[in-house]
Amino acid sequence: MHRFANPGRFLRIAAVVQPIALAVLVVSLVVGLYLALVVSPADYQQGESARIMYVHVPAAWMALFVYTAMAAASAVALIWRHPLAEVVAKASAPIGACFTVVALVTGSLWGKPMWGTYWVWDARLTSVLVLLFLYLGYIALVDAFDDEQRGARAASILALVGFVNVPIIKFSVDWWNTLHQPASVLRMGGPSIHPSMLWPLLVMALAFKAYYVVVLILRVRAELAARRLRVLRMARAAA
Repeated sequence: MHRFANPGRFLRIAAVVQPIALAVLVVSLVVGLYLALVVSPADYQQGESARIMYVHVPAAWMALFVYTAMAAASAVALIWRHPLAEVVAKASAPIGACFTVVALVTGSLWGKPMWGTYWVWDARLTSVLVLLFLYLGYIALVDAFDDEQRGARAASILALVGFVNVPIIKFSVDWWNTLHQPASVLRMGGPSIHPSMLWPLLVMALAFKAYYVVVLILRVRAELAARRLRVLRMARAAA
């Protein structure tokens, strides 16, 4: 793992991965939108409003995925003092927060015609809102100290403690009586969604995942450049 702690080696790998991820993003987004808006049929109960799931569901998946990645990077940073792990966690937080906002907003827009209200305090909605607060708390905490290392360490601890919310979100529909339907894609026995709706959903999920990779690399590059600039400024000031 420490082979990738060298920023130069990471940047060389990122230079190869980024254009591939960008190509996957463009192709999967175009194909996914075409399948979702043209090929996929309207739901027999929800009608055309069900098409919002092609944005809402991948955004919700990515909100959980990014926080899991952020917590894993925070653990690596705390245990092995991996310098790039802190950068990855810090770069991931705003992206995950944006995915969470998209999931909450689209879920509210979807809920209005289905439930008759934009918001209810059920287990799934409340736990996702808590996830957004965890993202925002991490973003605020990582820059709350004059000592950069103390801020990164405190934010990493918050990310690890907050990870307990991820399985709560995942299994909330099974543990409590909520308005959300049970899992219909990642479930024992296979997906319960018809392939005409499942494939657009999976392609859009791939587009969201590729978007995360592209933006993460951009943010990590920017953070590494900013840190290098701070070191040069400190060296000039000391001289």
